[in-house]
Amino acid sequence: MKQKEHLTVKELPVTEQPYEKCERYGTASLSDAELLAVIIRSGTANDRAIDVANRVLMNQKREQGIISLYQYTMSELMKIHGIGKVKAIQLLCLAEISKRMAKASYGMKMRLSSPEAIANYYMEQMRHLPVEQAVLLLLDTKCQLIRDMELSKGSVNASITAPREIYLNALKYGAVYVVLLHNHPSGDPMPSKEDIITTKRIREAGLLIGIQLMDHIIIGDNMYISLKEQGLLN
Repeated sequence: MKQKEHLTVKELPVTEQPYEKCERYGTASLSDAELLAVIIRSGTANDRAIDVANRVLMNQKREQGIISLYQYTMSELMKIHGIGKVKAIQLLCLAEISKRMAKASYGMKMRLSSPEAIANYYMEQMRHLPVEQAVLLLLDTKCQLIRDMELSKGSVNASITAPREIYLNALKYGAVYVVLLHNHPSGDPMPSKEDIITTKRIREAGLLIGIQLMDHIIIGDNMYISLKEQGLLN
């Protein structure tokens, strides 16, 4: 009798079944692949859910491992054997939940008074974006976040060169300070010449109406550069 090449999840020892392992030892006992297998739930005719999970983790684009979930599009996930539309949506939602949890953990009313605090708050949300995105932060007198809003996606410099939208929103929501934030998909946060020129232009416009551009922060891959810290806002 030919031996089966693949065991189903139910045929695995109890200690290797993700659900039972989680119940006995807690979620921290599960590997990245096992955690994903719980979400994926079912495999294919020849593969277990954990085999499908391992294929997801072997992202060929840039990073591998659990962090690769941030870099997938729906169409890319659906090209993986064992991942259909429903599972792709579930995995994308899981990645989005993790981003929002990371952001929420800092608290919506924390003081964003330093470049490090701002970069930490937005890092997971922005460092994996495939295109440039510009965000405007509106702060009160205590440097607490009133709200943030997307200024552009895809072509940052083309849209943030007009200070009008920035300061109309600042006046609308009663902001005392504003901060510009954008990402570099390359992972290198070094500001371009155009970044610097644009920032100085926006700062000068704010001085005329009494609203201070507190900083312009560029997010890279787990790193950032503050134009204020670089002395480029003087």
